[in-house]
Order: sequence, then structure tokens, then C-alpha cells
Amino acid sequence: MAVIELRVPLPAGSAAAVAETLAEAGEEILMVLEDQPSGAAWLTGYFASKGEALAAWSRVAGLIPEGAAAGMPELREMPDADWKESYKAHFKPWRFGPLHWVPVWEKETYRAPAGDSVIWLDPGMAFGTGNHETTRLCCERLVDFAAAHGTGADVIDAGCGSGILALSAARLGFKRVVAFDLDPVAIEVSRENVKLNGLQGGVEFLVGDLKSGLAGRRAGLVLANIQADVLACHARELAGAVAPGGQLVLSGILAGDLDAVRRAFEPFAWSGPAQSRAMGEWRDLAFTRPA
Repeated sequence: MAVIELRVPLPAGSAAAVAETLAEAGEEILMVLEDQPSGAAWLTGYFASKGEALAAWSRVAGLIPEGAAAGMPELREMPDADWKESYKAHFKPWRFGPLHWVPVWEKETYRAPAGDSVIWLDPGMAFGTGNHETTRLCCERLVDFAAAHGTGADVIDAGCGSGILALSAARLGFKRVVAFDLDPVAIEVSRENVKLNGLQGGVEFLVGDLKSGLAGRRAGLVLANIQADVLACHARELAGAVAPGGQLVLSGILAGDLDAVRRAFEPFAWSGPAQSRAMGEWRDLAFTRPA
């Protein structure tokens, strides 16, 4: 199957501003790629048709800061093998603690140390690859929680996308993991990732929003990697889903939005101030419920 690559060259020094604009808009398909040694950067994405590519460009063109996009997009038809090779240049294995996130094309050659575990990732054209800073922040919190408290708690992955956080929890040994997303296609992708990792039965995937997905549920660890305004709007539902002694981890927060999200969640009973970590321009928040 041929794939359409959209590529817009970006002027030197504009990559960070364009990436922040895409994040604030909730854009999940178009992304910024930057070659650090040369400073060259592009806005790019992969689509099933030229119409879909141009529609995506129209969606974001008016949002990009003036002077930050150099010209009109270039569209190129790429054979299936070629666009997969293009992805391989940008998605590399990474690890935190005993858990490794590895592209599936390295399955035959990648060797994790004895006692470590691997989540195999098959990057597609949407729903995330596990390489984004917001996902990494959540993964680190997940691994740290397991190390500090064991894997006996229930886990909820709210707004699961491709299911990476939920699958990571299952791989670490958490017995009851529930994940949901508003988009039915995301749930289909998540279920395919379950099969890829041999974790059938390890995660319950549901279609739902932050109200229906959390209704009647409580867990010792609640993970929500969603844009900041949505987190703040649903603070009550997310806080209410944390069991006594449990932890709420929020990600998808740009540095400039951190204080607003923190204020939205502070009125709920927590055992102390929220912790926050930084990765690039992104921040997380971790709240703990009194036991």
C-alpha cells in the first residue's frame, strides 16, 4: 500500500515553536522532525491519500506562528516499505528501570538484560509510538510506582491512545488494568498491540470518555496523558477515581500550563503537594491520595 508523505521545511530555530503549537492544538498525526547536527527541521506526517494530507495541513496552517513554516507542503507518494524505513530512522529503543520500549522491527536482534521486560511497538500513522516525552514521563512514574509499592494495585489508563501505558502496566505484572479512549479506532490499535506483545487478557479496553470511562471505577494508580485543558476540565472525575493510598499521574502538560492544571486538582484531598518532573517542554504532575 502506498502512503502519502507530507513535508514542510521549517526555518532554522522554529522547530520548538511549531511543536508547541501542534501540542496545544492536540494534533496527533503531524509532527516536527529535527536533525540536530545540521539544525534542519520539517513538519511531516504520513497519510492514506493526498486529500487526507492536505486536510491535515489546512487544519494547522493557520495556527503556525508567522514565518515558522517555509512554503507550501511537499507531497510524495511512498511505497509501504519506504515509509516504514522513514519511521525507523526516528524511533529507537529506550528504557527506564527494568522495562524497555522497542520498535518491533528490532524484535529479532534486540536483547534485554536478564530479568528485564520489553514492550514491542509498531509505529503507525496515529495514536503514538511511546517515544513522546509525555508518554515517557508516565512510563517512568509507572515503573517507579511498581518499584515502591509492588504490582498489587489496579491501574486505569485514561485516554489510552495506542495502549502503551496499559500494556506497560500489564508487562510489569499489574493484574487488573483497565484502559479506555474516546476513539474506537484507538481501541482497535490498542488491541492489536496486545496481540503483538502476547498480553491477551492482560488489559480490559473500553470505548469511553473521562466521565463514562471512570464512572464507578477506582484504582491505586490512575494515568492520564491528555492535553492540559481536558485534564483541568475533568479534575473531579480523575481525582475521584484514585483509591485511598493511590496515585494520580497527569501528563500532556506544557510548562506554561503547569500551574493552571495544578490549581485545578489541588482542591481535592491529597496527602501533600504534587510532584512534578520535566522532559523538554513537557511536565507531569503526580498526586497521592491519603491512605
